[in-house]
Amino acid sequence: MITIDKSTEKNTDFLSQTIQYLENRGFENIKADMEGFETPKSYVKKGSEVSITPDIVAERDGERHIFEISLKSKKPRLLKSKWLFLDVLSKMKKYRFKIVTTRGHYKFTDETLNSINLDKKMIKI
Repeated sequence: MITIDKSTEKNTDFLSQTIQYLENRGFENIKADMEGFETPKSYVKKGSEVSITPDIVAERDGERHIFEISLKSKKPRLLKSKWLFLDVLSKMKKYRFKIVTTRGHYKFTDETLNSINLDKKMIKI
């Protein structure tokens, strides 16, 4: 999710639902970009004020995972660039990068992933 989309209550509820899902799956040291949780590390583009913060960062079995929430967005182009950056970052640091979505957003997520040639399986909650 991009910063603009995080302001709605519906999206915040899905983010907390996703965190609950990850806790049930055995993930630890969960950092999330919402109140009540430690914020994950942000990355700032040089020469610009654009900041990228992953939605959720968690660990399981010694491996770090980056989870990105996929909901219909007002600015899909910004979302695509965020996903591409996080994908490259996860490959460089040997993290796992996963996209989490919910009913009603599958088609948007699939089309977005196909348009940027990102081959990821979605986690459907």
